[in-house]
Amino acid sequence: MAANVETMFSVREKPWHGLGKVVMEAPTSKDALKLAGLDWNVVQEPIYTGFHNVVEGYKANVRDSDRKVLGVVSDRYKVVQNTDVFGFTDELLGKGVRYETAGSLQEGKKVWLLARLPREYIIAGERISPYLVFSNTHDGSGSVKVAITPVRVLCNNTLNLALSTASRSFSIVHTGNIHDKIQEAKNTLFMAENYMDCLGAEFEELRKQKMTDAQVKEYIEVLLPLEKDASELQSKNIIRLRDDMKRRYFDAPDLQKVGNNAYRFINAVSDFATHANPLRRTANYSENLFAKTIDGNPLIDRAYQLLKTA
Repeated sequence: MAANVETMFSVREKPWHGLGKVVMEAPTSKDALKLAGLDWNVVQEPIYTGFHNVVEGYKANVRDSDRKVLGVVSDRYKVVQNTDVFGFTDELLGKGVRYETAGSLQEGKKVWLLARLPREYIIAGERISPYLVFSNTHDGSGSVKVAITPVRVLCNNTLNLALSTASRSFSIVHTGNIHDKIQEAKNTLFMAENYMDCLGAEFEELRKQKMTDAQVKEYIEVLLPLEKDASELQSKNIIRLRDDMKRRYFDAPDLQKVGNNAYRFINAVSDFATHANPLRRTANYSENLFAKTIDGNPLIDRAYQLLKTA
């Protein structure tokens, strides 16, 4: 299946590659589980050799709905069920929480949800909505991850900067008392508030940091370098990408009143990083872009570091 998306839903927008369901209103967790195709459990079963001997120290994670083996894990591995993930988010955000998107990747090996946090922030005179992204793996390849992703409402740009003053994500390994660990993760809201407060202070500093047109063009060239031995086609492609990023800084209607400053630049880079057409759209392009919602976008982080060292 294209983009490794097995099942998913999305609110008001077409999901990746036309897969999944579109709904007009953000659902509750009970409905979201069904819409996202996540209303199944993982059961752990012993593994046997061809001679019917038990393989000690390992178990198979099996999806109960279709008996599909999702992964082989150590017997120390603790399952976090899909219902646990939604239950945690419900408890954290309250019964009124609504889910914007959720789904399953790689035939159930990876699952995720995205929910809007209840508070909206006014930062640097603009509306910023924080979202909670929760991802989990059932194949033993990774931990449970929770991340805060701020979105600038006016243009839907993600602004998840890697701040040195506040953390925006944490992980929970699938060993030990997993449910106690999830309970400990209730400090997520404190983490979110702390991150958003620090982000607001950082945005104010970026607004004060003036930039000339020459600086903007120089930074764009640093972010999108042109190799000395680049072919004619490669050179044309890089120039096209640079021109696209320039337009997002100089011509974007939503940035016209922001001023010529670093805040405007980081928004232009974010717009480019999340919405520009890539030179080559791979089958997993949208999936990889969504992954950056959790892990952070390297291009945005490089732009931020450039501004901080200026």
